[in-house]
Amino acid sequence: MYTGFLHLHDVLRWLLLVSLVVTLAKYVAGWLGNHSWKKTDNILGIIFTSLMDLQLLTGLVLYFFLSPLTKIAFSDFGAAMKNADLRFYAVEHFAMMLIAVILVHIGRAKSKKAKTDQGKFKIASIFFLIAMVLMVVGIPWNRL
Repeated sequence: MYTGFLHLHDVLRWLLLVSLVVTLAKYVAGWLGNHSWKKTDNILGIIFTSLMDLQLLTGLVLYFFLSPLTKIAFSDFGAAMKNADLRFYAVEHFAMMLIAVILVHIGRAKSKKAKTDQGKFKIASIFFLIAMVLMVVGIPWNRL
């Protein structure tokens, strides 16, 4: 079961990154190009946010129930903080990704409330870009 969830989490990473790049490119182009907000822009935001939520859900299942790494880390948290790999999965990866999910939701909510199309694109672009930086830093690239 652990291996299946880990593979799902890995596949979702790539879908999420592709969705993020497409959405962010469209939003930045809309912001800088003074485009009007269309239904497709909203759909892109929904797809990206939904993938973030699905990724979070699979990550939480791994983190709290299935991962042998977090089980080891939780058994002696002090020792885990001295081990770079255990610390990364137990604290750093978890924290960065959780903050990224929160930023995406804030950006989506604030962009929906923006009065102008320009404002929608700008707000979503800024929040999604910050989330992207956290995601890129927090991804365990050694597990490609």
